[in-house]
Amino acid sequence: VQLAESGGDLVQPGGSLRLSCATSGFTFSAYDMRWYRQAPGKERELVAESKNAGNLKNYVDSVKGRFAVSRDNRKSTLYLEMNNLKPEDTGVYYCKTRKAGVDYWGQGTQVTVSS
Repeated sequence: VQLAESGGDLVQPGGSLRLSCATSGFTFSAYDMRWYRQAPGKERELVAESKNAGNLKNYVDSVKGRFAVSRDNRKSTLYLEMNNLKPEDTGVYYCKTRKAGVDYWGQGTQVTVSS
């Protein structure tokens, strides 16, 4: 199982970014996928999840209405569209899945929101 995030960047407040998580080594369409982030000096937190069935999505309250998670099962890729970014969105963003009781993480991609 491999996950690789990309798309992080330095962006001004109010800007937008689209993160991608390319995966391999498992049947992507059969698994729930999650985005986490970790700000400097803080614990890693769940930001958004995409359930494998029913097109169900969940978000942490602080990003509702600004972030949108999506997935392309043909490409085995997870996305996170982030709009109206705020300085408090700064952090390393990770994608994760759990297979057979084991958590698999990508290496993370840095998002910095600053003027």
